[in-house]
Amino acid sequence: MSTINCKGKLLDLSTTPVVMGIINITDDSFFADSRTKQLDAILDRAAQHLAEGAQILDIGAQSTRPGAVTVGEETEIDRLIPAISALVERFPDVIISVDTYYARVAEQCIHAGAAIINDISAGDLDPDMISVAAATKAPYIAMHMQGTPSNMQQQPHYEDVTREVLDYFIQKKAACLQAGIKDIIIDPGFGFGKTLAHNYTLLKNIDAFHILDCPILIGISRKSMIYKLLGNTPAEALNGTTVLNTLSLQAGAQILRVHDVKAAMEAVRIHQFMKGL
Repeated sequence: MSTINCKGKLLDLSTTPVVMGIINITDDSFFADSRTKQLDAILDRAAQHLAEGAQILDIGAQSTRPGAVTVGEETEIDRLIPAISALVERFPDVIISVDTYYARVAEQCIHAGAAIINDISAGDLDPDMISVAAATKAPYIAMHMQGTPSNMQQQPHYEDVTREVLDYFIQKKAACLQAGIKDIIIDPGFGFGKTLAHNYTLLKNIDAFHILDCPILIGISRKSMIYKLLGNTPAEALNGTTVLNTLSLQAGAQILRVHDVKAAMEAVRIHQFMKGL
């Protein structure tokens, strides 16, 4: 399954991986340079992402970094709906992904012009999410997370992280298909309830997830699995991000979720050229 239907726009993931540019409408993102709140700044960031080659814009209104303060549905709606409306007006052909685990937020954002639901909890934090994704016919990004954003990094434990995450997705895919979701995208959830070793073990074994026959999204941009290993900061983690994005592409990732679209697109171009030789 390599083509997803985004409100009638068919996005082909079978030949060239796609880059998704992050737009955070929050004061609490772990990477400060990605935070935007005012509509002009949001539109400028979107224009930059699109000019650099992003085919999807992923817009979120709540930080999900470890220990982040939770904001409610109404706050997300108040932040997201005007931003999505402005993006659709300025960029009519844009494909917008809404980053939320609230079903009501997702539903309203799809009606406002978003085309994809990106849920860090894969429906586990809101039992209505999967039915909403099915009803809206939106492609659904289901991410694995052990615990919740408030406690996920408090001693995460697995007997076999690859097997357990894969088993989770086997069950989650079955539930999504049974609910009527047509386009399912999986995200292993790097940094969400995983230690440094768990993250790199999952990345090393990404090939195993192709058995699911779903597009694979990799979101490792400037995360702690990079800067804690290298001893630097999120602001200094672009080089490490590019290395891991390249390894992900070699393992068959079809979507890269990033803060830095230009660098990711360069990795895609080099990878595609090498494949063609």
